[in-house]
Amino acid sequence: MKRTGRRRSSVWDCFEQVGNFVRCMKCDATLKYCGGATSSMMNHMSRHHPSTAPSDEDEKPVICTVQCIEEESAANSDIMQVAIMSPNMNTTTNLSERDYGERKRLKRSSVWDIFIKVDEEVHCTMCDTKLKYRSSTTSMMYHIKNKHPDTMPNDGGSVATHAEVTELISRMIEKDMLPINVVSGDGFRELLAYTVHHYKIPSAADITRLIEGHFHEKVEELVVQLGKVEKLALTADLWTALPFQRYITVFCSFITEDWQGRSAVLQTHKLPSDSHTATDSVTERLLSTVQTWGIAGKVTACVHNSTRGISAPRAFVRVTWDYATCFATTLQLAVSDGLSEDLVRLIVAAGKLVKHFNHGLLASEALEQKQVQMCLPQHKLIQSCKARWDTICDMFERLLEQRWAIKAVLSDRTITNRQEAQTLEIEDDCWQIIENFTPVLATLKWATTIISAETEVSISNIYPITFSLIQTHLVPKENDVEQVSEFKLKVQDSLRNHMEVDSNDLASKPALIASMLDPRHKHLSFLTPTGRLAAKVKLHELVSKLDVITTTVGPKEEQQEILVTPDISQVAMPSQLRSDTKNTMMLLLGDNYSSSYATDSEAQVDYYLRDIAPSLDINPLEWWRVNGPRFPKLATLARHYLCVPGVSLPSLLSEAGQSFATMRTRLSPEHVDMMIFVNRNA
Repeated sequence: MKRTGRRRSSVWDCFEQVGNFVRCMKCDATLKYCGGATSSMMNHMSRHHPSTAPSDEDEKPVICTVQCIEEESAANSDIMQVAIMSPNMNTTTNLSERDYGERKRLKRSSVWDIFIKVDEEVHCTMCDTKLKYRSSTTSMMYHIKNKHPDTMPNDGGSVATHAEVTELISRMIEKDMLPINVVSGDGFRELLAYTVHHYKIPSAADITRLIEGHFHEKVEELVVQLGKVEKLALTADLWTALPFQRYITVFCSFITEDWQGRSAVLQTHKLPSDSHTATDSVTERLLSTVQTWGIAGKVTACVHNSTRGISAPRAFVRVTWDYATCFATTLQLAVSDGLSEDLVRLIVAAGKLVKHFNHGLLASEALEQKQVQMCLPQHKLIQSCKARWDTICDMFERLLEQRWAIKAVLSDRTITNRQEAQTLEIEDDCWQIIENFTPVLATLKWATTIISAETEVSISNIYPITFSLIQTHLVPKENDVEQVSEFKLKVQDSLRNHMEVDSNDLASKPALIASMLDPRHKHLSFLTPTGRLAAKVKLHELVSKLDVITTTVGPKEEQQEILVTPDISQVAMPSQLRSDTKNTMMLLLGDNYSSSYATDSEAQVDYYLRDIAPSLDINPLEWWRVNGPRFPKLATLARHYLCVPGVSLPSLLSEAGQSFATMRTRLSPEHVDMMIFVNRNA
């Protein structure tokens, strides 16, 4: 091996190289030699010949180059970098001035090929731009990247890469909602020091400034989007960070010009500690958000997840929107109302049984063996969660699947003693209740899943699903056990009360109006004839108001509305005869005779309702994108109401069990708002 570029280590005074091995000249020990690293030789001398071990006091881990010139690889020899480890490494000792100078020259950034330093400034030699210089080449690198991309230097480990790493750190904190002080952690700093050479780790203040920059960029983008929107919906998501810290995150949802649904976070407010999410406080925050973003008069409805109800007082005259309760929250309340004491005891007993198998190693292994013997799916049991009723359905389904394997383990006295088995065993009549109760819970879970789909229109499904549950799925059957029949009736009553299905004002609910504007549900077959008539009258009223608003805003821009029915009379006539007839008819009946019926509000509603309803699997927004020109006024209303979400769009912080970490709680309310905004609007 030919060693070049660095001084020779004193360990070679005790070793000689033989091919790919080195031989100790003191004890004839043979060690494998891996391309220039002397660590193994140093360790050998320290262990076996400590009295004669080389003492290179000033030898430090430096970078040297080794060129492989063996005959078998001479044609493909490469220069590679390896680290020479010193047994007496001292991190506080500096390199010699010569070595430091060489390394500094090797690491010189190539931006200096384009910039020259003049006093406290740097001047670009290509465009004579002057920049402040504070021992960092980041600004120069950004200048070259933006102004002279063709001459962008390619420094493998240069400061340009460091700037990108810093940017990625800020993006990581935004996406994963990490505390900003993570950059101050010792482990994080060790990781970056190891992976990025000579990287200057940014401070928490530097990362905060980057995130603030992203925040302002996204605010500007969202302001432009909202300026193009005619109507939108708000969602008020109330959540808790700590027992005495309550927040409200305000979302907006809207439909773009190309009929695409969009949602974004607008603002996060900290609520007063003594308000306990009071109506006045929440309403004031909503009004403040509307004013800040300049969307007053554009809000159709506001959906909230508060069980206390924030729509009660109408004292705020500035509130021009309707309120709607999150349907998932309403369904959760209905299920809670339906659970009797017997069902609650059964759920608790099932939870204890699941806990026994999930936390007991012997029972868990025995269950796996029984699953194999009985050819059952090798699934673990599922534990229900108090905060989510749908996990009760998951737990019961898995228990029914593994019922006989569970009974086999409990009856095996080598695994489960008699007293424990008697405590855990579920009686046969309870198994019958579980078997009868699970399909009902599964139906309610399907309803929640459909309504909670954020990428699809959901508000128009609320009342069709509600009436389907009340009229079909929650009707007691002859083979239902007493506890399940009682549960169905209680959930029925709760849904009727919370959804106000018997209200005389049902036709004015945003969810029912949205159902009429959804071509899949427009016939409202789930309502009584009286209810359908009231809904149709309400739709006519909304279209008429739309006409008044259009007339007030400005004169009618055009009369060239697309006809609802094609003009087939033009097909059979010669062109000259058709022209003469047309002119005569126009003189007799007027220019706008043929188009007046097509643009008439009542006619549009009638044609729309008489049109064949599409299948349930179509996307209503796609249907309106194609058919909107046929019903322009109804298409406008569809944009107004179909943008309203059926459930409260949750922020990442309001999910069950989610709370701020210790370092996150140091964030000011302004920074909480900023972090949630950049995270959800990524």
